[in-house]
Amino acid sequence: MRVLGRQILLLVALLFLSACRHFFPDHHLVHPRELPAGVVTWSDSIEKDELRIRLEGARPAGAGPFPVVLVHPEAGRTAAEMRGVVWDLAKRGYLAVAADYERLIKGRYRRSLFPWRSKSDPVALLEAVSRNAFADPGRVGLLGFSQGGVFSLIIAAQAAERIDAVVAYYPLTDFEHWLRRDQPGFLRRRIVWAIRRYFWRQSGTSSEEEFQAALRRASPYHYAEEIEAPVLLIHGARDTTAPPEQSQRMADRLAAAGGNVRLLVVPDAVHIFNFRQRTQAAEAWGATVEWLDSHLMLMPREEAGEGKTDA
Repeated sequence: MRVLGRQILLLVALLFLSACRHFFPDHHLVHPRELPAGVVTWSDSIEKDELRIRLEGARPAGAGPFPVVLVHPEAGRTAAEMRGVVWDLAKRGYLAVAADYERLIKGRYRRSLFPWRSKSDPVALLEAVSRNAFADPGRVGLLGFSQGGVFSLIIAAQAAERIDAVVAYYPLTDFEHWLRRDQPGFLRRRIVWAIRRYFWRQSGTSSEEEFQAALRRASPYHYAEEIEAPVLLIHGARDTTAPPEQSQRMADRLAAAGGNVRLLVVPDAVHIFNFRQRTQAAEAWGATVEWLDSHLMLMPREEAGEGKTDA
């Protein structure tokens, strides 16, 4: 039985690496490798209860206030690896802040697939950045990649009245559906079983009921009706890690709730394509900037913030 378990884990690893093909993504593929002129940067770390958030920020020179974009990387990646993205946004006039999360587990801050455990965790970053002296809290957008796209959609639901635009790249929007047990084929079912076991350990839950609840909380599909901001979903047509149907189902649910949503399916693009495939990345980034500009630069909310502090 132990041998079978090792074989299954090996198959999962091989499938993951061959399907995702993003083990060494280039996060500067279509983004600046050198700090653009006129861009101011900073790094920071904040702790709230048992959550640590590491920040990488960039903004244009000048007094502002500037429209805000909060950026979340894919799973396992750090805010520092998003420097090219936030620099790119800053040179276009945004105050951009990338974030990654660590959870205090057994006395040490650790990465986790489920870093958010309390209701206030998803808005902790928004609260911190909104107090920045150069930020315009009346114009806030969210941008995320893979797990970061999931985070962005959940924040948009949690703080609906404070978010003006969302761009989510290839998110897994419904973990329960993705990990359903009625998968076709014995091998696929065993792989899903192994992934479920890993997710269970990461979730910190102690029963199937608690685990299902954790999956549901982590699935933005179930919050679609609460999202008020315009949402751009971007997915690769050849994504075998997070199938395009994950974004299609999310788009359908948002549309059914009366939301402003667009789904861009990029031909020949795989998972994490925007850090691997230059042509597809440029197309998606062009759509991203256009979406953010149209909702943050041209149509700001008439809302002033209070209690700001500098970065």
